[in-house]
Amino acid sequence: MSHIPENPNTDISPTEFEKLIYDYLSNLGKDLNSFQSTHNLLIEKPDGNYQIDVYAEFNVFGGQIKVLIECKKYKNSVKREIVQLLYDKLRATGAHKGMIFSTSGFQSGAIKFAEVHGIALVKVFDGKLNYSTKSGTSEPISLPDWIDFAKYQGEFTYGNSINYLQVGHLDAMESFIFGNKGSG
Repeated sequence: MSHIPENPNTDISPTEFEKLIYDYLSNLGKDLNSFQSTHNLLIEKPDGNYQIDVYAEFNVFGGQIKVLIECKKYKNSVKREIVQLLYDKLRATGAHKGMIFSTSGFQSGAIKFAEVHGIALVKVFDGKLNYSTKSGTSEPISLPDWIDFAKYQGEFTYGNSINYLQVGHLDAMESFIFGNKGSG
């Protein structure tokens, strides 16, 4: 069970949140073969146009891997329907991987759907709220000013695994998206 607050207050706009995720992924992928990333991409296909918050692609084993990333700065947990929409975008665009970053977490139906369809869910929260207690009923603690947590951190959920993320320590998410960087 996560000790991260369900609805943290992150003082950024939805567009700033998208750009934050874009910056994270651009930094992670910079050493990959033919890596490119784009913020706010419109993909045009015969059956319609698809807006993607962050798009990344790179080459591995001579093939091009496409990753679609949605960024949700919501007040409430992300619903299953949002994960289903990303799954539909994956199929329509021919992308290989899908991820959703959220500031508010995910409903159980969204998590189940994502697990079945191989979509990664990442919860991003304000570093000031990154705390750990021994009891789920404990009140949040106030941290001293001298503690220098990263402003934004995240919780990456994939299958039965939960990983906590911050800039410079994104190995689990990097492995999910890019596989083995040495192969390319």
